[in-house]
Amino acid sequence: MHMKRVLVVAAAGALLAVALPASAGDKASNLKFVVLKDSNGKPVRNASVILHTVDKDGRQGKGGLQIKTNSDGKCEMPAIPYGKLRVQVIATGMQTYGQDVEINQPEQEFVIKLKTPRDQYTIYK
Repeated sequence: MHMKRVLVVAAAGALLAVALPASAGDKASNLKFVVLKDSNGKPVRNASVILHTVDKDGRQGKGGLQIKTNSDGKCEMPAIPYGKLRVQVIATGMQTYGQDVEINQPEQEFVIKLKTPRDQYTIYK
C-alpha cells in the first residue's frame, strides 16, 4: 500500500511538471500540506488539495493537480515549479479554502485551517 502511494505521488508530480509551465529558472519545490479543522485542530481526512498556476495578471491557468489528504490531514506534492500558484482545499462539511501563494523555496509547508460553514443571511426568516 505504501509503495502504491509513493508511485501515485511520483506520477502526480510528473503530471504537474508537465501541466504547470516551467519558470523561475526551472527550480522546483516540494510542497507539504496539513489540513486541520479550525474549531478543534483535528486533521481533515480526504480533503482535496488542488493547485493551479496563476499568471502575472492573476488569471488561473488551465489544468492543474489534485491530491487528497491522508488520515492525518497531510499530503505532499514533489517537484512543483517555482512561481505563483492558486491553492484550493475542498472538504465535505467545510468551507472551501482558496489562496494564491508564491512558491520560492526548495521545501514549503502550508497549514490550512478549514472553517465550518456559517448560516446564510436571508430576509425571509
